[in-house]
Amino acid sequence: MNTLVIVGAGPRGTGLLERIAANAAELLPAERPLHVHLVDPHPPGAGRIWRHEQSPLLRMNSMAEDVTMFTDERSTIDGPVRPGPSLAEWALRRREFAPYREVADPAVRAELDTLAPTDFPTRRAQSAYLDWAFRRAVADLPPHVTVTVHRDTVRRIDGPPDGPQTVHLTGRTLTADHVALTLGHLDSAPHPRYSADADFAARHGRFHLPPAYSADADLDGIAPGEHVVLRGLGLASVDLVALLTEGRGGRFEPTGGGLRYRPSGREPVLYLGSRRGVPYHSKTGYRLQGPPAPLPRYFDAAAVDAVLATGGPLELRRDFWPLMAKETAFGHYHELFHAHPGRTALPWPEFLARFDRHDWHSPDLAALVAEAVPDPADRIDFERLDHPLAGLELGSAEELQQYLRAYVTADADRRADPAHSADLGAFLALLSLFGQLPRILATGRLTARSVAEEVDGWFFGYFSYLASGPPGFRLRQLLALSEAGIVHFLGAGVRVERDEATGTWRAGGDTVPGHTVTATALVEAYLPKHQLTRTLDPVLRELHRAGRLVEEVVTDEEYTHRSGLVTIAPGDSRLLDPALGGAPHPRRTALGPHTSLRAAAAFARPRTDSPGFRQNDAAARALLRALAALPAAAPGPVDDPPPARRRQGTRLAALSAVAAPAPPCGQRTPPPPRPPSGRTRGA
Repeated sequence: MNTLVIVGAGPRGTGLLERIAANAAELLPAERPLHVHLVDPHPPGAGRIWRHEQSPLLRMNSMAEDVTMFTDERSTIDGPVRPGPSLAEWALRRREFAPYREVADPAVRAELDTLAPTDFPTRRAQSAYLDWAFRRAVADLPPHVTVTVHRDTVRRIDGPPDGPQTVHLTGRTLTADHVALTLGHLDSAPHPRYSADADFAARHGRFHLPPAYSADADLDGIAPGEHVVLRGLGLASVDLVALLTEGRGGRFEPTGGGLRYRPSGREPVLYLGSRRGVPYHSKTGYRLQGPPAPLPRYFDAAAVDAVLATGGPLELRRDFWPLMAKETAFGHYHELFHAHPGRTALPWPEFLARFDRHDWHSPDLAALVAEAVPDPADRIDFERLDHPLAGLELGSAEELQQYLRAYVTADADRRADPAHSADLGAFLALLSLFGQLPRILATGRLTARSVAEEVDGWFFGYFSYLASGPPGFRLRQLLALSEAGIVHFLGAGVRVERDEATGTWRAGGDTVPGHTVTATALVEAYLPKHQLTRTLDPVLRELHRAGRLVEEVVTDEEYTHRSGLVTIAPGDSRLLDPALGGAPHPRRTALGPHTSLRAAAAFARPRTDSPGFRQNDAAARALLRALAALPAAAPGPVDDPPPARRRQGTRLAALSAVAAPAPPCGQRTPPPPRPPSGRTRGA
């Protein structure tokens, strides 16, 4: 019997298991039984980030109909397509989908019973969906593949490249023919850039929170009424604001014109600022009004091949962004012309024929758009979107509050109004760019500076700002908090300085020159970025210490970029091993956001040919072929699974709880250790 250990049983581990189930009949003969051990201290399916045990205030930033764990007819994979329901479809008919098990939490059951396709679900609802997706993946395995779940943590992996791997858990040791690291989102020790503020907080008895996952952040050290600077206006900031306001007993009441916030008295006073100075754009709350655009059109494999054929070093902004921008604009204008033709001045075929002829930066293209789209508000302007407050200077903090309330109101209104569905067309085209972007990175042709500043620095941040913002109701809540005096905006170009004399931070920005505020707490309102050299994950730390994996380093004559990601082979996701001369380790695979294959999310929007699903399929097929090619193993006494048995229609050999009992879905599980804050209050 062959053995596979999957380290990490969250969505990525579940996705790999689903692809193993889909491909095993073809690639793993029935006479070669396989036993899979899944190891994770958190519940299988949901894992750490999507576990049930978190605040019900925390929500997804995707509509329920836009979340799936399953391949479909648009998936370009070598393995079988196995369609399955989206979160919305599963919630509506979940009792029809085997293996059915009722959700234990009555609040989550009630949410699922009334969940509309265009609702933004709680993370607890997603946890229930992922629990079912995991159990379905196990149920779909062929009879010669069995599974054991260990609620434990892997501490170390060792073993020769041509022999079994030893996987050391907290409570036992496993022997594996292959190991897959599907670790999900990981913590790192704070970047040195935060050390000065952490030390400052410790010296003065203040509160400092480095980047943290919102569900794990310890906010108890922030006192009611305390003045707090939140640096960052993305998803982490939105979640933290919710936890510090509604999470402390405040409530929102509808009014004729929006929302009113009723404070509990336990809220701090929050000052929000960032480089752009505005929140991420709201997610759209509607569907396309016209037919879907036939994507890709300009940023497809042939176009990328043409750029790669030019030779020499390449840059994202110079060489690829013109194609990427034109693709995104095509999605925007396709929806505008088809869904809102009254706001256009040319027939679509004529516009498209002329649009095809011109390069993105051509003055002729700008003239065409001006001719065909009379209202500037219907045109896409990437520079204006990227720098909405550029050049704006206001005379007072109150003017800034009024300006940003109007800005946020307009954004929330626009993203809720199907009359502006061209924005959704642009979003879908922007999402399609990830079909080619990983391939470009894998070629190694981008300069090191371009990877650092234009890919990891600019593009991923720009994508998140445009396409991965909060639900619209969160922006309306932010408006209500601003009007209630709980939230204050700092504007663009925010700067935070330490004042040793007073033991406080002073923060200000470019939008109101000379205006600053004083705070006794500082929150870095960003999601953590994994860095291999500072990783807190024990198995990655040990592999790195032993020189058995390598950080992705992109270097050329002019620049060196250390991404902090674990380098893997782009074709089959094998770990590159320095001890093997940098070759892929034949028995170790890694998938997820900690790896050099960027932009491969664990779940996806239906019918978008998810890069993550493609990666899962390629990795599953490669490891199944490798397992099938191994010599037949003699039975061993240590790791043979117990006899298979059926449970609720799911083929589980055993559901072992090594580190802690594994409760049914919906029950409470211990949260992970919270990241430390810098608060040391003086007596």
